[in-house]
Amino acid sequence: MDTRSSKAPVYFCPMHSDVREPGPGKCPKCGMSLLPEGTRFAIIRHMISNPVHLGIMATVMLAVMAAAMIMMMRVPPPFPQ
Repeated sequence: MDTRSSKAPVYFCPMHSDVREPGPGKCPKCGMSLLPEGTRFAIIRHMISNPVHLGIMATVMLAVMAAAMIMMMRVPPPFPQ
């Protein structure tokens, strides 16, 4: 028998898994808002729920990687040759 559904949700800090509170609030370690248990991978589930989201995510990732590579190519070598 699953009794978790009758309990109030537990809130946790996304950055500090050891911080768990019975209600919403702020993390005492970093000040981030506490999230309800079960939302840890909610953004990933949302992104993969629609093919358009996957396309947008892939395009943004490729653009960021290309920009990083261009910036790395422009950096002069640390030692003169």
